[in-house]
Amino acid sequence: MQLKDIQSRLRECIAWSGISQRELAERIGVSPQTVSKYMKKDVFPALDTFARICNVIEVSSDYVLGLKDY
Repeated sequence: MQLKDIQSRLRECIAWSGISQRELAERIGVSPQTVSKYMKKDVFPALDTFARICNVIEVSSDYVLGLKDY
């Protein structure tokens, strides 16, 4: 799996979570503009932020990274 595929999967998971970008930003400690960049541009969060995102939206990092399909 390539980085663009991981980014796409992360965007899909955030959208499916039903959590607004503003709420996600507050819960992971970044600005709403930063979350917007994750959603609209080819920007990938730092690993610690990625882990917090996965925790907040309740998705396995293995799924986002393409290591597991579920």
